[in-house]
Amino acid sequence: MSGGQKQRLLLAMALINKPKILFLDEPTTGLDPQSRRNLWRQVQLIKEQGATILLTTHYMEEAYELCDEIAIMDHGRIIAHDAPDVLLAEHFDDVVIQIHAGDIPRAIGEKEFQAVYRNDSAHIVTGDVNKTIEHLLHFDIPLNRLRIRARDLEDLFLELTGKELRA
Repeated sequence: MSGGQKQRLLLAMALINKPKILFLDEPTTGLDPQSRRNLWRQVQLIKEQGATILLTTHYMEEAYELCDEIAIMDHGRIIAHDAPDVLLAEHFDDVVIQIHAGDIPRAIGEKEFQAVYRNDSAHIVTGDVNKTIEHLLHFDIPLNRLRIRARDLEDLFLELTGKELRA
């Protein structure tokens, strides 16, 4: 059986007695995107039928999609708790502009925009997209690979717990 088939079987077995509370511990670990989305649909259906689901996950997109409330834990303590959109609104009023690293010289990106470079992208956090884009154009930075994204739960987790790798 594939990982997705095993997870669906385990979920079906857990639902045989129609529980009011269901505990799911990392249910989509190791699943391909199609199987993961399939499992998400099943979890949504279970929620719609009135069951309470306690879900543990390290996948922030999964938490955002499936959870009505989120508790972020660090060192065994809850450090933030609320609805996903409420948590994001409480902590962020900005967006991230991502530009291909080759399109913005590191010296300009770090000095002028406080860009953080990861992999092949420069990440610029800004509260004023229009002003930042005007500033990029001033330096003749090409915008054909520019991407603007809202800050997400992964950003929040890193903001609250710290960005460095821990032992």
